Amino acid sequence: MAQEQIWAGSSSFSEGDTPWGFYDTDTEFTSSADKFADWCARRLGYPIMSVELQSGSFYACFEESVSEYSAQVNQFNIRENLLHLQGQATGSSNNVTHKRITPTLGRTIKLAKQYGTEAGVGGDVDIKKGSIQINSGSQEYDLNALYADVSESGAIEIKRIYYEGSPAMQRFFDPYATTGYGTINMVQGFGFGNSSPAVSFTLMPIFEDLLRVQAIEMNDSIRKAAYSFNLVNNKVRIFPDPEQTSTLYFDYVVTNDRDNPLVADYSGSANVISDYSNVPYDNMEYKFINDVGRQWIRKYGLALTKELLGIIRSKYGTIPIPNAETTLDGETLRSEAAAEKEGLITELRETLEGTSRKAMLEADKDEAEFLQEKLNKVPYPIYIG
Repeated sequence: MAQEQIWAGSSSFSEGDTPWGFYDTDTEFTSSADKFADWCARRLGYPIMSVELQSGSFYACFEESVSEYSAQVNQFNIRENLLHLQGQATGSSNNVTHKRITPTLGRTIKLAKQYGTEAGVGGDVDIKKGSIQINSGSQEYDLNALYADVSESGAIEIKRIYYEGSPAMQRFFDPYATTGYGTINMVQGFGFGNSSPAVSFTLMPIFEDLLRVQAIEMNDSIRKAAYSFNLVNNKVRIFPDPEQTSTLYFDYVVTNDRDNPLVADYSGSANVISDYSNVPYDNMEYKFINDVGRQWIRKYGLALTKELLGIIRSKYGTIPIPNAETTLDGETLRSEAAAEKEGLITELRETLEGTSRKAMLEADKDEAEFLQEKLNKVPYPIYIG
């Protein structure tokens, strides 16, 4: 196998010349690889100075530079979109590189379902029903006896107990009946007493119904033993003391169902986006990167090339020449490359932060406020009729 020579000022890229081959089939990348090698060599002093690199070294730095740009942008995109992507399927078929992600209310709604469970207005946890027998003369009951009935494997939490008196409206006599003395007087008062056919009802005002309901409830609370209960640690004490055997019904949830973080939608699945590590962002296609990105890639690639050349030249600090020695600039190249790489990464991250969803919304808000302030200074027209 012939040994590749130090780069001699020209090269011809072909598929397989890069270590990973991420972009070898991208025509924009392949057509730029040789130009990148020539540009970097000239920036490093060629042809005035020798550049101790091979063509493959330039290609490797070019590939790494594109991958670094892709990684930085993808890291930003993952952070911006992770909340909206969690739960979606992973895999190459769901690659979201170079794709716009529209925020949704999915996560908010899933969170709201948990509140819905506690509020009793919906949710994602089953509310089950249970019952125990109430015996005459016994006021205290342990609702954990439910385990024996339905064989629940975990603790339960009571959400509602159905132990209350009959609604007042159930004991409310028909408000439209005309048998009551007061109602008959109202019929006569409206002039319907001697009409033919005979009037059998009259529409009562709504406050009449409310007054009667209040009267019944007030009577129950003062003259009768009001139905109530006290619940502590799933042990209920009921009032008044039961006088006959009956059934007490209640709603409950199994705490394992409510507190288990793996029972919600998509949770516990192995093939969905769960965290930063499996969001399907892949290496960008070089042909889709705009000129701003390509300029960053060229600068970062030059810093990588400078760093590589510095490593090579640092192998020997000095080399002998006739009647003297010459010192190589390996360490200088490496320190310059490190500073340039850090500066480029910082610049790119600051640029990305400036285009975050939050920053853009704040900018849009500021623009609207400034525009409104400007419009307020425009003189209003005066119309003379």
